Formats: sequence, structure tokens, C-alpha cells
Amino acid sequence: MARDYYEILGVSRDADKEEIKRAYRRLARKYHPDVNKEPGAEEQFKEINRAYEVLSEPETRARYDRFGEAAVNGGAGVGFQDMGDMGGFADIFESIFSGFAGGMGGTTQRRRGGPVRGDDLRLDLKLDFREAVFGGEKEIRISHLETCEVCTGSGAKPGTRPRTCSTCSGSGQVRRVTRTPFGSFTQVSTCPTCNGTGMVIEDKCDACEGKGAKQVTKKLKITIPAGVDNGTRLRISSEGDAGQRSGPPGDLYVYLFVNEDEEFHRDGINILSEIKVSYLQAILGCRLEVNTVDGPVELLIPPGTQPNTVMKLENHGVPRLGNPVSRGDHMITISIDIPTKITAEERELLEKLAKIKGDRTGKGGLEGFLGNFFHQR
Repeated sequence: MARDYYEILGVSRDADKEEIKRAYRRLARKYHPDVNKEPGAEEQFKEINRAYEVLSEPETRARYDRFGEAAVNGGAGVGFQDMGDMGGFADIFESIFSGFAGGMGGTTQRRRGGPVRGDDLRLDLKLDFREAVFGGEKEIRISHLETCEVCTGSGAKPGTRPRTCSTCSGSGQVRRVTRTPFGSFTQVSTCPTCNGTGMVIEDKCDACEGKGAKQVTKKLKITIPAGVDNGTRLRISSEGDAGQRSGPPGDLYVYLFVNEDEEFHRDGINILSEIKVSYLQAILGCRLEVNTVDGPVELLIPPGTQPNTVMKLENHGVPRLGNPVSRGDHMITISIDIPTKITAEERELLEKLAKIKGDRTGKGGLEGFLGNFFHQR
């Protein structure tokens, strides 16, 4: 009599999909014929896969739960030509036994004995606010692999050469074909003799210890374009790690991060700041010298300027990245400094002015005067 599929996988009948998947992974590792040579392991492996095939597919599992094995027997042995429709069976199988290909529809990444491009590197670089606005030249220090000058990257002592690996015939990989209940599978693994390089170095270079490259720290001068912002990435060609077997070097990617500025803030290509003027300057108007990223600039405060008025200095913002001729604006928010204490003389003058204003508006008093001024416009 057929065993219960839930019992085979060792899960409860209300187990979710992930629990069933984990149980299958564990049992498949244990009973795979290439791993377990004990009598009966192959049959056990067949049962495990059959149970997972049924329980991993919701519709098939529902039929099995309702009607038993007879309801799913018609599908036994069907579906192995297209593993993508088997509830992730192929992905699980490949993750357990990496290197298998063929009937499972998997792909195997193969190492080649030819040139290999070097790794890309990343460097995070902090900039001051004005450096990000205007750009310029910046000196950085990096550590990367450079091709050994003594052996020119071969890893062998000068006057000697690496020989082709006899274990893998220079391919860098070894293969083993096995037969399983699912057909023939080719297992591909890294050659243990040459570690996938396809070559064996008998006399190693003393300068690089046979690696063909050395870790070197160097200084670079890079150009920061005007208008960069947080997260801008610069690519410095060929400054990554050296390639292997005469392969090209990788690239260096510099990620930029901009420090906050106490006075200026950025909104796209516009710069924002705030200045505070006295209530008399706001009432009478004035000319003020304000700071910009370009240096001090004279700003005209019109008479009767209200709190939170935003004034614009055109073309004093951030250059547009890639088009530095085009710049944003500098937006300045005006805040009014109303004193909490005034001298007796000041109060007398303000009271006189408030009385004149009150006579005209019908609202007397200093508070009424100031309130009218800052809200009636």
C-alpha cells in the first residue's frame, strides 16, 4: 500500500509551501543516489520527489487531499520535460546539487581558461556643499590589484612559464556523468588541481607569490562635475582590480555624498536660504548684503515686505549636471524680527505712529498698528 505523501516528507497535512520545500531540500540531500549508497536509498529518493511533485502544486495537492493518490496517479511521470511548471522543483534541485544540467533544464556557469576581466571597485566620497555645486579636481586614495610587473601577470618566475593542467586539460573544470531516476546528469566542478585557472605554476614568482597581481595603494586625481548630488556615481575606467590571464582591469565607481551646509539647502538645482530683517527694515525697505555660493550679493528688500516672503536671485543656484551653463536660482525666505523689548523713546515714537495709523483705520494702539501692517498687504 502506498505511503502517505505527507508522511514521506515528514510534514503535517496543514504544512505551508515553504515548510514542504524545506523538508524536501533536507531529504533530497540525504537520499540522493550520488550521496547515499545504502540499499533502498534510490527508491526512497523516488518517493521523496514524487511526494514533493504532488504537494508543491496547489491544485494537485488539493486533489490528493480530497481523493488520495488515485486522483494524481494520472500525472505521475508527466511534467519532467518542463520543470518550470513543477512548483519550483527544478530551482530547488539545482540549489542542492549545483553543477547538474541536462534533463533538469538547468544551466551551468563554466570557468574558462582565457582572459578574465578584473573586479569593479566602489569608493564612497564625501563632498562639501560648494564642492558639489561647482565641482573641481579631487584627490582620492584607492587600494586595488595591479598586474605584477615582474612576471607580467603570469604568476611564474621570469624565464619560466605556467604549464597546462593535466587534470582538466586546461579547461579549468572537471566533469562527471551520472545516471539517476531522472536521466543522465553532468556534474561540473572546479578543477581541484589548478583551482579553475587551467594552468599550473611550478615555479612561482617571488614578487607576487604566484598570484600574478599585487595589492597596491595609489593616489588618483578625479574630476567632479559641477552640479553633482547625493548618490551621483562616477565611473573611473580601468582603475578597478587587474584582470587575470591578460584580462582587462575592472572599473572604479565613485559614489558621491554631500555634507549638509549650515546656511544653504538644496532643492534640485535651486538653493534655499533664509535671512532675518528687522520690522523697520521690512516696513521701510532696505538693501542688504546676503551670502550666496558665489559670494556676497546685494538684495533689495522692498518697503512693506511681509513675513515668509520668498525672493529670488536668478542664476545663483546649482549648475545643471551635464550642462553647467544652465543654473538654478537662489530662493531666499524673509523672516521678520519683531523685538520683545523696546526703549521708552522707541515706544513713544511707535505710539505716535500707531495713533496716526489708528486715526486713519479706526484701530488704535501699537499692537493694532503692527498687526494691521503685517497682515493687510
